[in-house]
Amino acid sequence: MLFLKIFDEKENDWEILTDNYKSPIPKELRWRAWAADEEGMTGDELLGFVNNTLFPTLKDLKLRGNKDAGRMVRDVFEDSYNYMKSGTLLRQVINKINKEIQLSTQAERHAFNDIYEQILRDLQSAGNAGEFYTPRPVTQFLVEMIAPKLGETVLDPACGTGGFLVNVIDYIQTHQKVKTLDDRQKLQNGIRGVEKKPLPHMLATTNLILHGIEVPTIDHDNLLNRSWNEWTRKDRVDIIITNPPFGGMEEDGVENNFPAQFRTRETANLFMALVIHLLKDEGRCGLVLPDGFLFGEGVATRIKQTLLEKCNLHTIVRLPKGVFAPYTDIKTNLLFFEKGNSTKEVWYFEHPYPEGVKNYNKSRPINITEFDLEKAWWNNREENRYAWKVSAEELKNRDYNFDVKNPSLKEEVQQYTSDELIELLASSIRKTNALLNDLKGELTK
Repeated sequence: MLFLKIFDEKENDWEILTDNYKSPIPKELRWRAWAADEEGMTGDELLGFVNNTLFPTLKDLKLRGNKDAGRMVRDVFEDSYNYMKSGTLLRQVINKINKEIQLSTQAERHAFNDIYEQILRDLQSAGNAGEFYTPRPVTQFLVEMIAPKLGETVLDPACGTGGFLVNVIDYIQTHQKVKTLDDRQKLQNGIRGVEKKPLPHMLATTNLILHGIEVPTIDHDNLLNRSWNEWTRKDRVDIIITNPPFGGMEEDGVENNFPAQFRTRETANLFMALVIHLLKDEGRCGLVLPDGFLFGEGVATRIKQTLLEKCNLHTIVRLPKGVFAPYTDIKTNLLFFEKGNSTKEVWYFEHPYPEGVKNYNKSRPINITEFDLEKAWWNNREENRYAWKVSAEELKNRDYNFDVKNPSLKEEVQQYTSDELIELLASSIRKTNALLNDLKGELTK
């Protein structure tokens, strides 16, 4: 509903700015035709219209060209379904949206952008939906360090709700002149995203529309399903900035799209290999990866070897626990590299908690000002209590284990809650029982 309302508001602008504008949505299905009148359809009539006419038609829109806005609408509704069972409640929600969302002025658009950002933040703690949202300070810091320029092609291959791409748009508009029609077209053509899940795909598309991208290039797809050899020079991009899903496994067979040395079903490893492959020479990348990638073996080791040989991995910012809480408590890292030259040395920066803070949580999340330490150090690098460097040769001698501890800080003593201790004990018992069962099986052969 939010998407259709916002798309209808954008169509108002296009009708004013474009001669003979023709909507890709049939006249009777446009928001203004069936939803704008608060005394309009309701109850079973409204529910039947939405389920039997609106959704089926939007899923199968006829397209007038590859850049047609109709493709965007069709992609949004491709795997979307109406889960509301009450047409009366549906009408109440529609009326509330019509009353609260007004995008006629710049001030109204800025105000709704803030509301929409809050909706996305709230999703962070809404069960599995949290995986779609990267904390805004993390996306902002990554983008500022990558420093995208107008005319460069920026890709997020697992874009979730579009947070990185929105920050790229904001950064370019803040630091460069984007005034002419040609400038705006360059910006729109340079922003690309891919998301395989329908909910975040819709949220990302809406997010970019709200930030001035008229027809966002957000593909509803999974790039891991594409064969390695299908990628050509024209598919290469200047910048990749992303937080690929980690801790998950792809479907059987996906790994066969990759060269033998990179074959695995672990999602983060596959994305990491693909990111290196898709960057142009001199292309730049900033991405989020868990600690598990740093010390991972097997395929992860071969990816890290390729990373050091083909790219200059110049910086790893080590984030503490809780940055992605409550979705996950796993420690994460920000990796920055450029393709084309091999790595000579890697700088590490241990991001500290603010004074008096022992962990991040929903009521005390990470703040963008905390990255001032990294920003002040970035262009004048010296070793200090937070920063140290390791040669590529040493990492090679460590069998490409990138999990290098800060030499200036004492090893932390892990503190566990009683629940965590019970779970650790239960896990140990399960593993012991499994080993005993295996041993019994061997002895009875």
